[in-house]
Amino acid sequence: MEVTSGSFSMVAEEDSEDLRKDGAEEILERITDLVNKTLAEDGSYNILLSKEAILSAIDTGKSEGGPSGRHWVLDPIDGTKGFVRGGQYAIALALLDEGRVVLGVLGCPNLPFTSVSNLSGSSSGDQTGALFSAAIGCGAEVQSLDGSPPQKISVCTIDNPANASFFESYEGAHSMRDFTGSVAEKLGVQAPPVRIDSQAKYGALARGDGAIYWRFPHEGYRETIWDHAAGSIVVTEAGGVVKDASGNDLDFSKGRYLDRDTGIIATNKQLMPSVLKSVQEAIKEKK
Repeated sequence: MEVTSGSFSMVAEEDSEDLRKDGAEEILERITDLVNKTLAEDGSYNILLSKEAILSAIDTGKSEGGPSGRHWVLDPIDGTKGFVRGGQYAIALALLDEGRVVLGVLGCPNLPFTSVSNLSGSSSGDQTGALFSAAIGCGAEVQSLDGSPPQKISVCTIDNPANASFFESYEGAHSMRDFTGSVAEKLGVQAPPVRIDSQAKYGALARGDGAIYWRFPHEGYRETIWDHAAGSIVVTEAGGVVKDASGNDLDFSKGRYLDRDTGIIATNKQLMPSVLKSVQEAIKEKK
């Protein structure tokens, strides 16, 4: 049996190139066995996939996206280093409709269900794993991975930057920490940064674990839409705002990459004006 995509459009980080190379036969065999074992255990499909069918399925993520039609946006393991390290990672899926994010889901298996209470992201309770979802105009929800009913979530209501805490990337290579430190100082933020991998930061922000998430990559880095599409709608539907450093909304209609200015900021509506002001001041000083 083969997997066909028809008019289905998906923009995804992964493709089958590495699995088609010489020397990849063993890992492809293991992947094929695992996929077919999983399908058999599920019992709903009654199919057996060939290696080529699996490679072709992976390659359905090669769509370029764009401003027209509907496109699914997938990052199957967002925060790969966190996944390998046993830290935070996310399975991130979003739907674009005419260039606009209208649906987002974040599966965060290692995220504490109640809150991120410290720098390591450990749980303030025993339950781990959170599934965030949001649809345009419907709000945002979180539920545990045991199938419990979803709960409505909202961003925090902090309006004084001195009382705010902020999320940033765990990996120093993913963000200019000297710059974010300067912005935090301008804002008067007292709390140390909470550094965790992946779009789990968007989920944690959306349920009020912190007040700000910012990302300022090093020069030359291009932001991809799969790193932000699902997380951004979870935050905005939870009552937050997501902007670039000039105060513009993120534009997901440009294809696989974001046409963004300098950095990405997510916070609540009360804090955004002061955060933008401090960011823009820091950018001017940096030039």
